[in-house]
Amino acid sequence: MFAAAAAAILVTMALALVRAVKGPTIYDRILAGNMFGTKTVLMIAVLGYLMGRPEFMDIALVYALINFVGTIAILKVFKYGDLGRGGESGDGG
Repeated sequence: MFAAAAAAILVTMALALVRAVKGPTIYDRILAGNMFGTKTVLMIAVLGYLMGRPEFMDIALVYALINFVGTIAILKVFKYGDLGRGGESGDGG
């Protein structure tokens, strides 16, 4: 049962990679990268269950946090051009 789930997750990860390469817009590519990260978290959790290693869930949670922060950082770079600016008008006041 869980082996079938792992196989299905691998298929969806492959589809996400195809969308990340072929995406018509940059936002499609970012969304596909985020989806790939989410599927990676699921894969880590399923493999941890299959191998009898519950500590893999901690690794999956840390990876999910890194995936979320990375996606937000990439979106900020595409919106503002860098990570240092916070969206202010630029006059410093």
